Amino acid sequence: MAAKSAAPDANLLNSSELLKKIDKLREKNVGKHVPLPQLVVVGDQSSGKSSLLESLTKIPFPRDLELCTRYATQITSRRETESFVEICIIPAPDASLVHKAKIQSFKKTLNGTEDFRSEFPNVLKEVNEYMEIRSDLSSKDGSVFSKDVLRIELCGPTEDYLTVIDVPGIFRDPTDGITTDSDIELVRDMVKNYIRDSRTVILAVLPSNVDIATQEILKLAKDYDVNGERTLGVLTKPDLVTEQSAKATLCSLVLGHKRPLTLGYHLVRNRGADENDALDHGAGERMFDSSPWSTLPKDKIGVQALRRRLGELLGQITEREFPELRKDLKAQIESCQQDLERLGPARQTEQEQRAFLSGIARRFQTLSRAARDAHYSEDAAFEQTEFRLLTHIVNLSDLFNSVFQEKAHLRGFERPALETDEGQKSERDEPTDAPKQTKVWARLSAKQAETFESLDPSNFPELEQIISRGTDTKDPAEGIKAWIEDLYLNSRGLDLGTFGGTILSSAFKEQTMKWELMTREYVSNIIMVVHRFLCSALGKVCANRQLYDRVRSSILDELLERYNVAMTQALFLLSVERNRRPYTLNDYFSDTLQKMRGARVAKMLEGNARGEMRKDRNGYWASSGNKVVDLEAVKEAAINQGNVEYVKEEIHDILWSYYKVACKRFVDSVYMQAVEHCLLTGPESPLEAFSQDWVINLTGDQLEAIAGESPVAKARRVSLMQKVDELTAALQILKF
Repeated sequence: MAAKSAAPDANLLNSSELLKKIDKLREKNVGKHVPLPQLVVVGDQSSGKSSLLESLTKIPFPRDLELCTRYATQITSRRETESFVEICIIPAPDASLVHKAKIQSFKKTLNGTEDFRSEFPNVLKEVNEYMEIRSDLSSKDGSVFSKDVLRIELCGPTEDYLTVIDVPGIFRDPTDGITTDSDIELVRDMVKNYIRDSRTVILAVLPSNVDIATQEILKLAKDYDVNGERTLGVLTKPDLVTEQSAKATLCSLVLGHKRPLTLGYHLVRNRGADENDALDHGAGERMFDSSPWSTLPKDKIGVQALRRRLGELLGQITEREFPELRKDLKAQIESCQQDLERLGPARQTEQEQRAFLSGIARRFQTLSRAARDAHYSEDAAFEQTEFRLLTHIVNLSDLFNSVFQEKAHLRGFERPALETDEGQKSERDEPTDAPKQTKVWARLSAKQAETFESLDPSNFPELEQIISRGTDTKDPAEGIKAWIEDLYLNSRGLDLGTFGGTILSSAFKEQTMKWELMTREYVSNIIMVVHRFLCSALGKVCANRQLYDRVRSSILDELLERYNVAMTQALFLLSVERNRRPYTLNDYFSDTLQKMRGARVAKMLEGNARGEMRKDRNGYWASSGNKVVDLEAVKEAAINQGNVEYVKEEIHDILWSYYKVACKRFVDSVYMQAVEHCLLTGPESPLEAFSQDWVINLTGDQLEAIAGESPVAKARRVSLMQKVDELTAALQILKF
């Protein structure tokens, strides 16, 4: 037995430095951030909990109903050269600011632990007043229980290193006029909150004169300590057990024969509620010298053995949890620093606010330039598709160009076979009513189709007054020659085989009726791509949603104005093309027209052509491969063509030749002026709306409204910085 009792003392001495560190962590209030190794005394009401605490701490806890435990009490004892006691109240996390201020103002320092023990009942009454606890249970003023925590530190040369937390006793039934069902739940939740952590040793106080199977605390403890590895059963009131069978049952529990716990059971005899306070505690425990208690191991009975055992357990759990404790502290420091980074630098003054917002604008411009120039390797953000701005614009522009060249004219032109400037033979447009799934659309790349289909105007309600999405554009219709003939016959004047310039203007304007719808849709798609990028980039550089909303709302009107300028520019170019007299200085027009005329004449003479015969080297006649037409046949073809037929063909060829020039010119102009200049690279581009120059021109009030910290953010920053300081100090304590 002697060897057994020596080991705990040695362990206690070896762990004293660790326990000192835990106490220092509690002094730094680290326990509110990370769970610390601790002992928690729990039990049902009237289980002898208060008497046990008095035995362990020598503090005379009240044992009558009027002053029973109504709140958690943290008692820390540690060895110091001087004797003193410090008392304070830790407010509940959800307490009001007024209540917190009142509670935190309560502080007491008493010289000498003995004086404190004599004054303790009066101290408790004062504490109850601060916590607004009812001193008279029959009164309706105040609360019966409180979530505030009373903290008592006992320091002196004879104190052991021990920290014990006492919580109110569990009860099942409310008392009329005193406790309620909500009080039952409050106490139960308080107990659960303390026993749930793996660094807590649970001291389950169980009265010996009651069947422990009825004690709810063991059921609660098992919920959080399934294997009973950190639950120590403390059996109280053995003096009230008279039957031999009941005593034998208690001995079986202590010996681990029944209802075993890994930490086992301990038997103590505390001072009763009706016993004299001056009674020597050791006198009460002399009962353990008689049978059957004398057969039990000495380290499992009595308060002194329990105190050693608790010190040993606290030291063991502290040593075991030290590595995890350091890890938790480091993880929380890192989390706090990340939160501070998200808040950004402090911005109380105008200078701080301007510097802060200027830095965000600079990062935004860096992203914008990279996106505009397709330098996607500069930032990880470009892994997200909405950031690849130039790629989407190029895809949409290629798509617009392809569809515009093939579908933008109202009626399909009839082209005789000829060698075009691209060196390929062109055939007559095949008219069809099939929608876009054919021809060009079938040749679209997957990326072009993906870019187009990912844009939904309903996702951009703020752009509603600017953008539009047209219906599927059908292929050009048939019958252009008949339409030209009707146009000519309905507008001809006194001409001699010619036609007026107004006919060509009217024909071109009607042939380009679909241009506006297609142009609006194209520029709308580009605006949506730009706006989507702007919102994504802004979200990337802003620290939080609130700042994003403020900046976005501040520049939104300017963005909408710049988008509108781009759309207006595109429609201006459209008006110039459609509402002015057709004219071009481009040689491509005359070259194409001459080819068209030549091809038309060749087609008319095709039936009169014959193979050319030439003599070979040997003097024999053979075909040269060329075709020749008699001059008379040429004259005859010209004579046989009627005036209307000739004018119709001439209008068609001129219209077609000019349309090709105008179409290419228009597509290029829309891209270069409305897209490239107005939306991407020009000085009034939407990408330039949020810049450092914009920040510089903000007034002080505007800066405060956009970049100023809200009271919540300020309080959050102060709280995080304080937490980092406390956790960093805790890490320093654990290093040595």
